[in-house]
Amino acid sequence: MWWRLARSEYNKQKGEKNRRSMRAIVDAGQSPGILAYVEGEPVAWCSVAPRESFAALERSRVLKPVDSRAVWSIVCFFVAKGYRRKGISVELLKAAIDFVRKRGGRIVEGYPVEPMKDQPDAFVWTGLASAFAKAGFVEVERRSETRPIMRYEIRDRKGQEGKRNKRK
Repeated sequence: MWWRLARSEYNKQKGEKNRRSMRAIVDAGQSPGILAYVEGEPVAWCSVAPRESFAALERSRVLKPVDSRAVWSIVCFFVAKGYRRKGISVELLKAAIDFVRKRGGRIVEGYPVEPMKDQPDAFVWTGLASAFAKAGFVEVERRSETRPIMRYEIRDRKGQEGKRNKRK
């Protein structure tokens, strides 16, 4: 919920109230993201939705829109401790692309970090730029030394850009 609410609202309903807010999104029939399973057990999460679902992005100077094109945003990940550094984030990114494709989206955007030194896992919850690159994303903007904005443009089955992405 951190990305979906004004900071004051998030802090005001920290904990159980935020969990209930997320549950309400699911109960309303929306998919706030995707899960990764290993042998039937959930081990990872990726938050992906249309950019306008994330109020925090709208207030960010560093992550403000690159252009006026409609994008789906990947804002955070969680991978259970025993499953980290095994490529699950890359697989989640590929699954997120498919998730967006099936919902008619044409651009998937992410806001990973590119740390200048090793970081504890807790500080890379928006993903690593290297994982996005491995999944086929390309950097389209950088307003901060460590925060690239990366995109994946979904092509149709013939390898062409979606109609909404073609330049005239």
